[in-house]
Amino acid sequence: MIFSEKLQILRKNKGLTQEALAEKLNVSRQAVAKWESGQAYPDIFNLIQISDLTGVTVDYLVRDTECAPNPVSTGEPDLDELIKFRLEANRNTYAAFMNETNSTRLDSHDFRYEDGCYTYHDTYVGGEQFAGEEAVWKKGKAVYAMNYLGRVLAKEFSGNFLKEALRSADVRMPYRGPEYYQNGDYTYKCSVSGDFRWFQGYEEIFWQDNKVYECYFHGGLMR
Repeated sequence: MIFSEKLQILRKNKGLTQEALAEKLNVSRQAVAKWESGQAYPDIFNLIQISDLTGVTVDYLVRDTECAPNPVSTGEPDLDELIKFRLEANRNTYAAFMNETNSTRLDSHDFRYEDGCYTYHDTYVGGEQFAGEEAVWKKGKAVYAMNYLGRVLAKEFSGNFLKEALRSADVRMPYRGPEYYQNGDYTYKCSVSGDFRWFQGYEEIFWQDNKVYECYFHGGLMR
């Protein structure tokens, strides 16, 4: 997704016309129209204003999906296989209400999934404020891990919507959920720096214009 596409989605999510957005940014409607058609690009001052207004980072706005280091195929068979398994495990454990297993720590929630030579395990503690780790083993050797820390910010948070968003992850964003996902009044956003080898990211959920959830995560390959 490129900037012009992101701006259109964010503007519409705020319920703003091009004229209304232009007024808030103190620019002309024609300027907004050119940004959304890809004919022109806002300066850094306007980018900061858009970031403040929409609640996303400037990095998210300017980083094109096609230019991010997370291509559909890495060209490395073992890494592509690992990413594919991680996504498969994601769709068969917590996010899908499946394969919960016995706790491995005091008062923890655990999920486990296996396919062929791969094993996936996710364990977390807490509820409305939580922390956890997921890891993948290949033939008994740890090859990938990711830690996460998150919290619920408002009563409108929906765990079902979070799981729905996580199930929508794909090979372009195989870390948590997709870059952007929306259903009704709920919107999920995820931004990542780095690639599957070594990354850090942030995900958030909005109910209408209110942020109701956030989670920080980081991970990468094990050696």
